[in-house]
Amino acid sequence: MSREPVDLLALCRGIAASAAPGEEIEAFAVRTRETDIEVFGGHVESLSVAGIDGVGVRVVANGRQGFAWAGSLDDDVVRDTVADARDNATFAEPDEWSGLATEADVAGVERARLDLWRDDLLAVPTEAKVAFALELDRVLGAADARLRAVESASYGDGAVETALANSHGIEASLRRTVCSASASALAGEGDRTQSGYGFSVGRTFDELNLDAIVAMAVERTTRLLGARQVPGRRLAVILDPLVTASFLGVLSAAFNGESMLKGRSLFQGREGEQIAAPGVRLVDDPTDPTMMGATPHDAEGVPCRRNELVADGVLQRFLHNTATARRAGCATTGSATRGGFKSTPGVGIRALALESGPKSPAQILADAGDALYVQSVSGLHSGTNPISGDFSVGAEGLVVRDGAFAEPVREVTIASTLPRMLLDIVDIGSDLTRLPGSTAGQTVLIAEMTMSGS
Repeated sequence: MSREPVDLLALCRGIAASAAPGEEIEAFAVRTRETDIEVFGGHVESLSVAGIDGVGVRVVANGRQGFAWAGSLDDDVVRDTVADARDNATFAEPDEWSGLATEADVAGVERARLDLWRDDLLAVPTEAKVAFALELDRVLGAADARLRAVESASYGDGAVETALANSHGIEASLRRTVCSASASALAGEGDRTQSGYGFSVGRTFDELNLDAIVAMAVERTTRLLGARQVPGRRLAVILDPLVTASFLGVLSAAFNGESMLKGRSLFQGREGEQIAAPGVRLVDDPTDPTMMGATPHDAEGVPCRRNELVADGVLQRFLHNTATARRAGCATTGSATRGGFKSTPGVGIRALALESGPKSPAQILADAGDALYVQSVSGLHSGTNPISGDFSVGAEGLVVRDGAFAEPVREVTIASTLPRMLLDIVDIGSDLTRLPGSTAGQTVLIAEMTMSGS
């Protein structure tokens, strides 16, 4: 006989209520249901349907923080976890900034009302999800004679429920669904091959677009056939939306309050200064329901809000959780993040994007004249330093000549610095592309970078 699911918020409230005098307690509970399917060669290569329940407990006493977690919500296990967190606190070093979110941290910020849960995703049978992935593999394989193989076709989804409560009376709960599908193809011309992929994301199964995935994968693969090295020079560079999103993911470390406090941000001490081209606006807005990382509250239960990091090219702020905000002498920005119930809160982005401009990608290409369109990059994390600002990555894409795509390019390197790239932004496209993670991107024209080639 199956048991009723544990009420996550009630569980967290009970743990928070057990705080002893002079002690702060926070409980963070999670319930997930996930499906992951990988298809190769017309057959299911892997299929996983899993659910995980767990709870993480923080105890703060006399400035010492202890943490413990358990992958079970059984009463006995939860009691032991609380006891372990208390015990761990006794061995921790005192930290004057340790502490949980309080009423002062949530005052004056209205919690966004977001509809992020779709019951119908859970009603879709696994067989239908498998059939989708198999059909994606079949349709892509037959979509273009130049395709030699479908490297992979995949489907994934997740239904996540979380709850948090602490001994200061801060409470929050959330239910969120997300699903995605992607496929990668291999095209060939002579003895040279080229790969590319397409994807689709949504909150429920019906929002996925198989035809769009196939069209995207075919275009991104075949348009680079015949790619070769070209002579190096300085020229304008146009970033594909997916490259822009990846670029912002790396750049986000420079706006992290924890990194800033440790002296690991290239923008440290530059609040109020011009760090990007006039008109550039960079925003982390978890209250935007169209972003896949949307959430009404952060990992400490503090309401999220729209955080403008850069406005009209001027640095406005860094992102903070409650601990880094106390240390920096400012207020939290509602930017606490954590990987799940197994970790304590850190600081991070959830829905980072540049504010879109009025131009379409075609208009940006036309205005650029001669440029390099970068479709993908390699070595982004190893070639980018958010502390020094150095930027040098491998790239492939297409030459833009007279405002139109010309010959494809591969095995080149593009280089600049992060501050110079921000200051050299000329146009930001209207084609905001949302991804499953915490960033989104548009077509972006940068005035000049160094391209090293043959």
